[in-house]
Amino acid sequence: MGVLLLHLLLVAVVARAPAAHAWGKDGHYMTCKVAESFLTEEASTAVKGLLPGWAGGDLAETCSWADDHRSEFPWSIELHFADSEGGCLFNYTIDPTMSLMLLAHFVGDIHQPLHCGRHTDRGGNDIKLNWYTTPSNLHRVWDVDVIEKARKEFYNDERSTMIKAIELNITNGWSHEEKHWEACHNHKNTCADKYAAESAKLACKAYDGVEQGSTLGNDYFFYALPVIQKRIAQGGVRLAAILNKIFSCYGRLRSS
Repeated sequence: MGVLLLHLLLVAVVARAPAAHAWGKDGHYMTCKVAESFLTEEASTAVKGLLPGWAGGDLAETCSWADDHRSEFPWSIELHFADSEGGCLFNYTIDPTMSLMLLAHFVGDIHQPLHCGRHTDRGGNDIKLNWYTTPSNLHRVWDVDVIEKARKEFYNDERSTMIKAIELNITNGWSHEEKHWEACHNHKNTCADKYAAESAKLACKAYDGVEQGSTLGNDYFFYALPVIQKRIAQGGVRLAAILNKIFSCYGRLRSS
């Protein structure tokens, strides 16, 4: 099981992306909370069995771990993005718990549009601007600023309320799309190229009208918020589908 999980993790990050963080803690937490709600009973039990004790049985609590401990594992830095040409050879031995935490994190990463932005400005990190009256940069706007503003203004500053709203959209407004999100016809990997292509297309629009020193306000906020909420939903649904597939295969192997 650990080998299969690690294989899917590494495939999930082999997509072009700039050297930049993707999603803040809220974005990663929400992605993993959405995923938890779509796990099969078998996958949920297996995931809880792999989680470290400090997570309290909650996958979402571990989903920013890869960013928090990046400096402790230098070999993992380049796994947050993959911008080399051609194939890659990975020779890392990782225990199943770490594999799970990295997989959950990187599936979230690849759904942040600016993680597949321009190399020349490091996914918007080098585009300095004002978010309303606060200094920021384009990458941070997508990583943190939009989510924080929405949480405070529309969800009573409650992350759990925002998560419930996203989950409600999945079962209602996006219900006709959800099965397409998780579909992956390539049986060897996670369709990471598909996820990255979606992010790259969204990133192109994210740059429209944004220049050094721009001030972004309500117009940009109300454009970006539904995009971000949908990408968090897609990341959660797809992470659950990957984990369900992994632990379904593992269950069949154990019973054979």
